[in-house]
Amino acid sequence: MTELRDFTIAAHGGLERWNQLTSLRTHLTVGGGLWAIKRQDGAMADINVRVDLHQQFTSHFPFGGPGLRTAFTADRVAIETDAGEVVEERQDPRAAFTGHSLDTPWDRLHLAYFGGYAMWTYLTEPFSFADPGFQTEELTPWQEEGETWRRLRVIFPEHIATHRRENVYYIDADGLIRRHDYVAEVIGSDTGPAAHYSFQHQKFDGIMVPTRRRVYLLGEDGAVLKDLMTVSIDLDDVRFE
Repeated sequence: MTELRDFTIAAHGGLERWNQLTSLRTHLTVGGGLWAIKRQDGAMADINVRVDLHQQFTSHFPFGGPGLRTAFTADRVAIETDAGEVVEERQDPRAAFTGHSLDTPWDRLHLAYFGGYAMWTYLTEPFSFADPGFQTEELTPWQEEGETWRRLRVIFPEHIATHRRENVYYIDADGLIRRHDYVAEVIGSDTGPAAHYSFQHQKFDGIMVPTRRRVYLLGEDGAVLKDLMTVSIDLDDVRFE
């Protein structure tokens, strides 16, 4: 099923414009309760990020101190100097989360991996859904906030690092992504599903980008627990190249 996928991509600026661009850079203000639980409170509160649009690469900077940055790919994560000298690195970084529960502390390479794949996922959707290996299926509609949102089930390919291969996106009448449901597997085996809301969309270089994101836990009955905000992300100074 590609009709809803294509409608959503077109609403966000279209593949033709997307394919003319190579990277995105923006400033992030990050909050929420997750970071203190993982002993990383404030580590990414005020930070910049750059993602490659057509391959999975992310860099956050400054990270852990002046002159330091991350380098994330699906099979490696590192902390480097601005000159490219490796300070720390981890191969097969996903395996480093094995056996974690929600209250397991992270080191800064755990954080760099999680932040790397998460921001790449968020900043390349929905255009990545048209890449080889992605599978999409339209589900039954959803009623929320007095609106009807169409739902798109997206299965990510195995070579792309993300929260979990199966994701559900909620798309409004204008074709904009308003909500994204998933289980963030690396946070811990006892972690349940989350609802990730996107809003205040703005157009930058022809591409629609939500500048506010809020993530909440879901209760056992599927209700969104708005008093439990795990992550907040505000974007400004969005630049495409």
